[in-house]
Amino acid sequence: MTGATGVMGTAGLKELLSHGDRLDVTVLVRDTKQNRRKLAPMGDKIRIVWGDLTHYEDVLEAVTGCDYVLHVGGMVSPAADYRPATTLRVNVAAAENIVRAVKQQPDPDAVKVVYIGSVAQTGDRRDPLHWGRCGDPIFPSMFDYYAISKCRAERIFAESGLRYWVSLRQSGILYPALLKNMDPIMFHVPIRGVLEWATVEDSGRLLAAVCRDDIPEDFWCRFYNIGSGAEYRLTNYEFEQLLLAAINCPPPEKVFEPNWFATHNFHGQWYLDSDRLEDILHFRANTPVKEYFRQMSRQTPWFFALAKFVPASLIKPFMRLIANDKTFGTLGWLRHHNEERIAAFFGSRSQRDAIGDWAQVTDFHLSDAEHAVRLNHGYDESRPMEALSIEDMRSAAEFRGGECLSEQMTVGDLRTPLKWRCACGHTFTASPTLILLGGHWCDKCLTTPWRYDEQAANNPFLAQVWSAMHPKATGENMTYGEENPKDYR
Repeated sequence: MTGATGVMGTAGLKELLSHGDRLDVTVLVRDTKQNRRKLAPMGDKIRIVWGDLTHYEDVLEAVTGCDYVLHVGGMVSPAADYRPATTLRVNVAAAENIVRAVKQQPDPDAVKVVYIGSVAQTGDRRDPLHWGRCGDPIFPSMFDYYAISKCRAERIFAESGLRYWVSLRQSGILYPALLKNMDPIMFHVPIRGVLEWATVEDSGRLLAAVCRDDIPEDFWCRFYNIGSGAEYRLTNYEFEQLLLAAINCPPPEKVFEPNWFATHNFHGQWYLDSDRLEDILHFRANTPVKEYFRQMSRQTPWFFALAKFVPASLIKPFMRLIANDKTFGTLGWLRHHNEERIAAFFGSRSQRDAIGDWAQVTDFHLSDAEHAVRLNHGYDESRPMEALSIEDMRSAAEFRGGECLSEQMTVGDLRTPLKWRCACGHTFTASPTLILLGGHWCDKCLTTPWRYDEQAANNPFLAQVWSAMHPKATGENMTYGEENPKDYR
């Protein structure tokens, strides 16, 4: 396992060790004082390879002899947002090194690789498109270099040719330390947005469950969304209420202004298909969400209890200070005339100025799953996957504004790469699995600045999301991200 000292990895390692009678665990961990301190109590229970994900020899040493590779590690938010170039380099190189190391094993077809993807890959999904599923467009939010790195890494695994791989797209993780996070990125989250959260305990059980011997063959070479289920489908406003109550703070209306929060450009959705993973792996505890927040609250430092005695009039200026951060604060962008960020996260200055009061911002009613708007994937999904043919590929390509250039394919073979061309004229190869089941499209378009207006004008698959979220912007050919070209290339 990689990432054994991170949030999900720590929970996963605990679960793996609870199955010590049948599992021997190797972890690849960076050699730091903090990591040595964390793993010191487990030194005799696990094999530790001190190394770096970007160093192939370290990865090879860790992978050699393993039956499963659980790739949890890498750069994550918020650190990933502050160091975008490093994030892209580390997360992509790690995927490349793991695939290469697995292929060097005596029997690579016997090794099962589990990649932890991210909900960030499918970007902004507010009402009425707040219900999503795998196969929806890969659509990183603007300036989200972490999401781009996860898309690239996922593509590497899916197109690796490995016999056994799976991508499990992780949602936001609920864990006690989350209650202490005070970062300007908190204001990038739209109050009217949604997220189906996953608890850290469920996430840990998931990693152990995927290592069972009874996992069905058709589980592999697929994409799944991780979520803790219906109980954890929250609006972001509900999340703020629960979080502030857990740290003994007044409600959102007392300590924030609604126009501090972005209205666009942040990932999150409720899942139409997260139960698929539960049906196979049975990892959920199904703790009521309010009880779970109470449990997290009991694990915060004692001095958090003192917050109940601090008036909102003192807390609010502290929160405003966070929002005024020059680089990532939503108020800081206004003060420093960062027009690209304002356009990306609010639509425009005028749209930001038009944000209403709390009563208006929180007056919305979301559809349930039965009445969800389901995105069109561009082919007949009622047909069994083993019956899909070249005609389905042509249909899917046309719906993406491009072409399937391959003249034939073996019916039902979703793993063999085909040739495609996007609306921009780029030619590329990709498997039907990646395109139809993963929601990916042209890898070259993903590496450009965010030209979603331009792309959506010729790509109905993408336009389903982009045009609904940006009805006024579509057709204006707005380009974002030019100020940091080295970060996305």
